[in-house]
Amino acid sequence: MSELLAPAGNIEALDAAIGEGADAVYMGLKSFNARLRSSNFAWNQFEAAVQAVHRQHKKIYVTVNTVIEERETERLYRFLEYLNRVKPDGLIVQDFGIVRMCQEFFPELELHASTQMNIASSKAANLMGKEGFKRVVLARELGLEEIQKIKAKSNIELEVFVHGALCVCESGLCLFSSYLGGKSANRGMCAQACRRLYKAEYDDGVDEGYYFSPSDLQLIDKIPDLVQAGVESFKIEGRMKSAEYVGSVTAAYRYLLDNWESDKKGSIANAKRMLATDFARSKTRYWYDFKTPETIADTVLNPKQAGGTGIYLGVIDRIKHFENDEGKSVPFISLAGGSYDPDEGDSLRFHKKDDTGRESYKVRTVITDENGRTWIDFPRGFKVGDTVYLLQTKSMSKRYPRVLPRDLSTFRRQPGGMELPILDLTNIDKKKLDYFPEGVYVQVSTVSDLFAIQAENPVRVILELNSETKTSILEKNETLPFSKRQIIFSLDPFCPEEIEGGLENTISALIELGFKTWIVNNPAHISILKNLSSSLASDSGTQNSSASKINMIAGPYLYTFNRWAASWLENQNIDVFVSPYENSRQNIEAVFEQNMRHRILLPVFAYPALFRMRFQLPENYDFLFFTDKEEDTFKALSTKDGSFVLPEKPFSILDKAQFLRSAGFSHFLIDFSKTKVTKSTMKNIMKSFYKGDVLNDISRFNWKDGFYSPEKMEEYRQANERQNMSPKNKGRKKSSSNENYARERKVQKKRRT
Repeated sequence: MSELLAPAGNIEALDAAIGEGADAVYMGLKSFNARLRSSNFAWNQFEAAVQAVHRQHKKIYVTVNTVIEERETERLYRFLEYLNRVKPDGLIVQDFGIVRMCQEFFPELELHASTQMNIASSKAANLMGKEGFKRVVLARELGLEEIQKIKAKSNIELEVFVHGALCVCESGLCLFSSYLGGKSANRGMCAQACRRLYKAEYDDGVDEGYYFSPSDLQLIDKIPDLVQAGVESFKIEGRMKSAEYVGSVTAAYRYLLDNWESDKKGSIANAKRMLATDFARSKTRYWYDFKTPETIADTVLNPKQAGGTGIYLGVIDRIKHFENDEGKSVPFISLAGGSYDPDEGDSLRFHKKDDTGRESYKVRTVITDENGRTWIDFPRGFKVGDTVYLLQTKSMSKRYPRVLPRDLSTFRRQPGGMELPILDLTNIDKKKLDYFPEGVYVQVSTVSDLFAIQAENPVRVILELNSETKTSILEKNETLPFSKRQIIFSLDPFCPEEIEGGLENTISALIELGFKTWIVNNPAHISILKNLSSSLASDSGTQNSSASKINMIAGPYLYTFNRWAASWLENQNIDVFVSPYENSRQNIEAVFEQNMRHRILLPVFAYPALFRMRFQLPENYDFLFFTDKEEDTFKALSTKDGSFVLPEKPFSILDKAQFLRSAGFSHFLIDFSKTKVTKSTMKNIMKSFYKGDVLNDISRFNWKDGFYSPEKMEEYRQANERQNMSPKNKGRKKSSSNENYARERKVQKKRRT
C-alpha cells in the first residue's frame, strides 16, 4: 500500500497531518535541514513526536538535507548519534558526507536520498541502493513515463512529490540565493530568488514580471496512475505552510487514496473539491505529461502572479481612519479588483508593489460604512497600490487532537559531547594523477571556444558535453585544437531517465575515440563510468591496462564541502575534486590539508549557472538581460539542453593566484560555461591571473564571507558603519548603481559584437 507523507513544520501542522490520516510525516530540527525558516522542533518535542507517532503505528522521517561545512562535522556526528538513540524511521539526506558517516558509525539509520540529491534516473537510484539507501525522493522534473521506467529498472523505494511549491531550478542545483548574499538554498536559507520581481529589457522597451516564479504542483488526478506505477510514497510539500493548509491537502489525498479503486472518477472529483481551500498559486502538473522542453514553460511559469501565495483579493484602493473604542484614530484600508471581502479571522498576505516586502496578517477588525464599502485593519508599512491575497478563511480553522503529550519534562535526550573520530583522506601520489597536471584549466561550451582559448596554452581544457559538442565531435568529426589527452568532458548535473541510455552510448563512443577523463556531477554519471570502466577492463584482461583506465573527477555539483563527502567519493574511485562554486576559502582549506590540495581543481573565474531549468523559456521571454530591485544584472539563456540564468558580474579571485599557490593550490579553473569567449577576453583574464590585477565589476561570491550567518553579517554591518564614519572616507563620491549598470551594458554590447 502506498504511503501518504505530509509535512510537519511545527506542532500544529503535525496534529493536522496525523489528524487527517497521513501515514507518515517529515520534519526538521533546529539545524541541518533545508527549511530553517520554519518553526521546526526542539529536542524534547521531537523525541515526544517520535514516540507519539509510533504509538499510532505511523512513521516519522527527519530532514537532514543540507550540505555540511567541515567545521560542522563534529556537531553533525553528535546529531546523528542522537537520532540513532531516538530512532526515527528514516533520514532524508543530501550531503554524501552524511552518507559516509552513517555507513561508518550508524548503519542502523535508514537513509532516504533527498530530492536535493538530484536523483532522476534508474542508474542513479540503483547506485544509491547499493550504498545502503532504502528510498530515493525523485527529482520533481520527471514525467510519468520516466517514473515508470525508473521503477521497472530499480528495486529501491520511490518517493514522489505530488503537491505543493516547485523550484524553478532543477533540484539541488540552485545557486542564485547563495550568490545574492550567501543565503544558500543548499543550506536551508533560500531567499526565493525565483519569486522576485524583475525588470526585463526588450527590443521595444522595458517590462516587469515575476519571470521565474513557477505555479504550484498538483497531481491529485494522477495518483491512480502513480499507484499503478509502483510509487511507494506520495509527498506533500509544505513545511513552511499553515496547519490549515497541511490538514486540507492531506485530507484530499487521503480520501483519493482510500476511494479511487471503487470509484475512480467520482473520488477524483470529490478530492479536487476538497482542494478548493488550497489558496495557493495557480496549479501545474509540471513535467508529468512529458511535454517537450519547448512547450512546458507556459504551463509552469506564471510571470504575472506575485511570489506570495494566496487568492488575489485586489490592491489597496483607499486608506481611511476610524475611531476605535479607546477614541484613537486607526487606519483601515479598502480593496479594489477582487471578488471577496475578508472577514475577521481571515489570514491575508500583503505584498508591496515594488516587491520590497511581504507580510502575512490575520484580520482583527472589519468595518462596513454607510455606503456598504468594507474596511479592514492592516499591518504597518503598506500603502495604496500594494497587493493583497487570501491565505485562508477563519472557517477553515479546525482543531485536531494533540499528538504530543502536554508534559514534555520526561523527554530529555539531547546530542552528547562525544568526539568525532579523525578521518584522513587517501594520500595519493602526484604520479598516479598523471591525468591531472598542475596548471590552468579552462572550461568552455563549444568547439569554437576551444580555438579562442588555444593561444593561452591551458594545461587542460574542459568541454561541456551538450547537444552542440556531441554533434561537432561524433557527427561532424570537427578538428580539435587540443589533443584528446588534453580534453576533459564535463557532464551536465541533471541526468533524467529520458537521456540516460543515450548518454551512456555517447560516453562510450567518446571513450572509444580516446577521451578518458570525465567530470561527473550526478550519481548516474558515476554509475555509468564505473560500468564502462569495468567493461573495458574485462575486454583488456586487466584492471591496470592504460586502455581500460577511465578517470573521474568530482564536479562542483557533488558538493564536497567536507572531507567525509570527499571520502565517500573516494570509495567511488574518484581522487580529484572540483571545489563547489559556493565554497569559501576558510572551508576549502579546512577540508583539504596542504598535502591534499594537489587533488583540488579550484575555480578562480566563472559565470556560474544560478538557475538551471529543464525546459526552454517561453517565446515571449525574448530578453537577454534582466535586473533585480538592487539593479544587479543577469542573463537568461534558452538552449536545446534547457535554460540557464547567469550573473552579468563574474565570480573572480584571479588576483589571488599568488596567495593560492603559496597555500598549496596548484590547479586552477577558469570557467566560461554558457558564455562566449574571445581571444582578447581570454588574454585579459590570464593577465589578471599572472600579474594579480583585480578585474573590474566582479563578484567574490562566498569566497571571503562563506555562507550567510546572521551574527557575521551584523559584525560586517557595524564594521562598515565605522569605516564610513571615519574622516578619510567622508566626502568621497560613490558611483551610482545606474552609472555602474550603464558601464556594464556597454561592456556586454562590446562582447556581443
